[in-house]
Amino acid sequence: MSEPFDAQSVGSRLLQGHRVRFRELRDEDLPVLVRWWQNPDTVLFQNLTVAPRPEETIAEMFRSWSTNASSGNVGFSVVDRHTDELLGHVVLYGAALPVRAGTFAVMIGADHVNRGYGTDAVRLMTDFGFRELGLNRIELRVFAYNERARAVYRKIGYREEGVRREVAFHAGVFHDEVVMSLLAREWFTAEH
Repeated sequence: MSEPFDAQSVGSRLLQGHRVRFRELRDEDLPVLVRWWQNPDTVLFQNLTVAPRPEETIAEMFRSWSTNASSGNVGFSVVDRHTDELLGHVVLYGAALPVRAGTFAVMIGADHVNRGYGTDAVRLMTDFGFRELGLNRIELRVFAYNERARAVYRKIGYREEGVRREVAFHAGVFHDEVVMSLLAREWFTAEH
């Protein structure tokens, strides 16, 4: 006989990790997220090229990622679980039946890296994708030179499955992009 379903307990755990929690995007988040997105050091890890974009264009991008109008596209602000300080943003997009696969992206503000927030945010969004959205596969793309992010993804359980050769161009050099993925059965059989 299965355990009774405790909806309150499940609901509170869905969007809360050890160090971070996810919440809706708020208007006051946008200036900070825009500033981080415009930081060349951040853009170098997020985009194929480093080119300034209008603030409103970037703000609208975050808004569109965070409407949560369908279960196939969800985005959240990442905040410190204890202080509610904005740390970054996560999005899981492109999930649709019958494939049940989604693509994941995360941005943590430069002031908050190397503190475990990114690892917790990746773990939490991965768990949300499998447990709440019923995905079978989550994939992501990361530039080969972003060793820190690749190490975090591997630590969570993502596997490198391919390389898109020379897709980014920075500082006069072409760079590869690594495709990584994790399957639901791998997630549920691993220790977290």
